[in-house]
Amino acid sequence: MLLRSERVVFLDWLRFIACFMVMLVHCIEPFYLGGTEGTYIASWGNAFWTTAINSALRPAVPLFVLASSYLLFPLKTDTGTFFRKRFVRVVIPFVIWTLLYIFIPPFGSGAKADIAGGLKELPFNFVMTASGHLWFVYMLLGVYLLMPLLSPWAEKVSRKGERNFLILWAFTTVLPIFRPLAEAVTGSPDLWGECPWNPFGTFYYVSGFIGFLVLGHYIRKYAGEVSWKKTLAYAVPFWIVGYAVTAGGYWHFMPREAGFPISAPYETAVLMETTWNFCTFGVMMQTVAYFLVIRKITASGWFYERIVLPVSKLSYGMYLMHMFALTPVFGWVNSWGIPTPCVMIVSAVITYLVCAVTARLLAFLPKSKYIVG
Repeated sequence: MLLRSERVVFLDWLRFIACFMVMLVHCIEPFYLGGTEGTYIASWGNAFWTTAINSALRPAVPLFVLASSYLLFPLKTDTGTFFRKRFVRVVIPFVIWTLLYIFIPPFGSGAKADIAGGLKELPFNFVMTASGHLWFVYMLLGVYLLMPLLSPWAEKVSRKGERNFLILWAFTTVLPIFRPLAEAVTGSPDLWGECPWNPFGTFYYVSGFIGFLVLGHYIRKYAGEVSWKKTLAYAVPFWIVGYAVTAGGYWHFMPREAGFPISAPYETAVLMETTWNFCTFGVMMQTVAYFLVIRKITASGWFYERIVLPVSKLSYGMYLMHMFALTPVFGWVNSWGIPTPCVMIVSAVITYLVCAVTARLLAFLPKSKYIVG
C-alpha cells in the first residue's frame, strides 16, 4: 500500500478519481441550473441523464474529507505546526484563486468583473457569482478546526464507542430527507429544538462532515486488509441502496407533472438536490462503497508514477482553477450538437486534462506551493 516516500497509494488514486468526479458534476450543472429563474431542464433526456450520472458522483466531496481524515486525523504534530502547514497549502492558494475569479471572470461565463462587489463580499463568504465552487474550502477549514479538538478523543475512544458515534451520525444523514415530511405534517421543517431563533437542534453537533472525519479514522484503524470478495460483498449493496436513495429522491422532487421544459425558481433546484446533499444517507452509503473499493487499488507502476501521482499532488490546485477551464470548454463542446451524456463527459475530460497540464506547469514556478497547494 505504501510506496518509497511512505505515500498511501490508494489515496493518490482516490484524489485522481474524485477530482474528475467533481469536474464532471460541474459539467452536468448547466443541464438543470440556469434559465431566467434559476432552474431549467430542457427535456426528459436531460432530466434522465442528469439524474443517472450526477447521482453516482455526489460522493466526490466526502471522499476528499475521508482522505484528509485518513492521513491527518488524529494529529501527528502539535496544533501550531498543523495549522501552519494547512495555512500554506490550503488558505494561501485559496485566497489567490479567489482574487483571480473576482478580477477575471471565466471566459464564456457572460459575467462581468464586479471587483468592488467581490472584494466587499469576500470577508464574509465565498463570492457566489465568481467562485461558488470554493464553498468546499470553507467546509474543509472547518473540519481542520475540529481535528485538534477531537484528536485526543479519537486516540482514547474504544472501538464500540467510535462505532456508536458513527451509528448516531448515520441517523443524522436521514434528517434532510425527513424535513420535507416534517414540513408537510407540521408546517415547519424544524426538528427537535430547532426554530427560527435557534438553529442548534439536538443532533446539530454530531451531524455534517464531522462524521466523515471520524469514519476515515475508523476505517484506517479497524477495517484491516480484506479480500476483494469481502470488499465487494459490502460495497455493492451499499452502493445500490445509496444510489437508489440519491437518484430516486432527485427524480421524486423534480416537478415533471407539467412536462418539459421545466423552468422554475432556483429554490426548486435546491429542493431537487435534497438527496444529493453530501451529508445525506444515500451519498454516505455510496461514499463508503467507493472508499472500500478504491482502498483496494494499490497499483504503483508506470501509470501511477507518471500520471496518477502528479495529478494527486496537484489535485487541490486543479480544483481551485478548474472553473476557468470548464466554462469555455463546456460552451465549446456543447456547440458540437452531440448527445447530452457525451457533452457532460467530454467536457469533463478536456477540463481535467487542461487543469492537469496547467497545474503541472505552474508547479515549476518558484514558491508554487502558494499557488497550487
